[in-house]
This record gives sequence, structure tokens and C-alpha cells, in this order.
Amino acid sequence: MPEDHDWEAYKVPPTRTPVPERTTSVPNPVTFVQTVFSYVIDAPVTFVREWIERQQAKNKTYYYHQKFRRVPDLSECLEGDYLCFFEAEAQWRRDRMVDQEIVEIVRERLGACKQREGPNQFQNCAKEMELLKQVTKAYQDRYGDLGYHGNARTCLMKQKHRMIEERKAAQ
Repeated sequence: MPEDHDWEAYKVPPTRTPVPERTTSVPNPVTFVQTVFSYVIDAPVTFVREWIERQQAKNKTYYYHQKFRRVPDLSECLEGDYLCFFEAEAQWRRDRMVDQEIVEIVRERLGACKQREGPNQFQNCAKEMELLKQVTKAYQDRYGDLGYHGNARTCLMKQKHRMIEERKAAQ
């Protein structure tokens, strides 16, 4: 690289950018509005937001892994204990949703196995088919024939009648 540069081809930028001179002594209204907005609206909102984020960072809660405590079954509630009835009903609904998801997951696994295996699905997916049969039978035994408006009380009565029939059949 040569020591002498061609100063005409590669001009050196000026060392300082010239500042435009003010022609008036009146302050710019845009600057005034921006400053007022910054101090009146933006600063308090930013302060509150950062304070809330600091409080939330201290105790993080993960809502996608919410765990409910198990409550007594409807058969364990005392007569007239409506709070216990309500909690048992909510627990029953959660259990029903979990059981529905279990059936759906097993069904999806069987569908994926059938898709993967193709014509050999009957011999290679026999385990998944048997598992789906067991899961759907258990779900049907517990929640079948309850309908959309089924609740914990009707489910309990259904299980009670099924147990009575099984005792009669055993004798």
C-alpha cells in the first residue's frame, strides 16, 4: 500500500459537523411537547411497569403446570356440605378432561403407528390397538351414557349400579 494517498480521489470528511444556527429565541414547541410527554406520561408508566416486572420476577408461577390438590370424592362429602359438593364436582370435571386427553393421545399414537407401518399395521401396531381398546373400555365404563350434562353425582350412581350388578352376577 503506497504511503502517499490521492487526496482528491478520497476526500477526507470534515472533522466537525456544522450546527445550524438558531435564528429565533422562541423554543421549539415539538421539543417542549416531547419533554412534557416523557416526564408526565412515559416516566411514571415505565416506573410502574418495571416495578411490576421486578415483583413478578421474585415469585414466578408457571400456569401451564398448575396442580390442583385432590379433594374428597362426592361419596366422602357430608350431607349439606355444598362447598364439598362443588369441589368434588370440579375435581370430577378435571378428571374427566384428563381421561379424555388420555384416550385422544392413545388414539393419535395408534393413528401414527398405522400411518408409519402401512400394510403391516395389524401385526406391528397390535400393542397400540390393545392399549386403545383398554383405555376406551375404561373410559366408557366410567363416563359412558352420561351425556353432555353428566356430573359427578350421576357418574357415582352409575358406578354404584354397575357394582351391584357385578355382585349379583358373581352370586
